[in-house]
Amino acid sequence: QVQLVESGGGSVQAGGSLRLSCTAFGYVYSGNCMGWFRQAPGKEREGVAAIYFAGNSTHYADSVKGRFTISQDNAKHTVYLQMNSLKPEDTAMYYCAADDSYYSDPVTPSDWNYWGQGTQVTVSS
Repeated sequence: QVQLVESGGGSVQAGGSLRLSCTAFGYVYSGNCMGWFRQAPGKEREGVAAIYFAGNSTHYADSVKGRFTISQDNAKHTVYLQMNSLKPEDTAMYYCAADDSYYSDPVTPSDWNYWGQGTQVTVSS
């Protein structure tokens, strides 16, 4: 049974920072991929960032490039999303995702098999 547990959401003012964490349980952590998606009310779920363990590569949505950083701690089976220079438009529920394949499309939620419960990020102006 794969379980993804997120933490680190909250409320901040524009320009502030938050760090989200996602710890994987019951999941073959290495050689696969994990990512972060977000969904604002009335909008579709969108890919934010992804990390591919086999090649140690990352992908970012254009809207977060230069502000967000995805990283991993293999020993802790945890992936982080450091979010700096937050904007009100970053307000959303953020979801951690994982998959057993070496590559899942970072912008296609249906490509990912496992999901966390979500953590809310609210950025006020």
